[in-house]
Amino acid sequence: MFAKVCPSRGTLEHVTGRWGALTLGALHEGSLRFNELRRRVDGVSEKMLSQTLHALERDGLVHREAQPTNPPRVDYELTPLGHEVAGRLLALIQCVEGSMDAVLEARRRYDETRGAR
Repeated sequence: MFAKVCPSRGTLEHVTGRWGALTLGALHEGSLRFNELRRRVDGVSEKMLSQTLHALERDGLVHREAQPTNPPRVDYELTPLGHEVAGRLLALIQCVEGSMDAVLEARRRYDETRGAR
């Protein structure tokens, strides 16, 4: 992974980027339609969510299921690999969320000693 040409770097970027992590976390709860997912991942634009889903689908983490209905219905769900990755990612997210008091205190001390930016 530390080598510049390692193919895992792209996938790692897709998984750990802000929208990738939140999208995987939201889909860990179950299948969602595009607009449901967009509402669940507050703040993501339609364009960014679409790009994120395409990247995660290409990496084999998300499955896109288009239903031949009128209007068309598209559902997104995690693949088995996606579930494994999302589970590990959620553990990291929970660790960070559980440590936010310490993080905020560290930021406060940093800003005091170096001047707020």
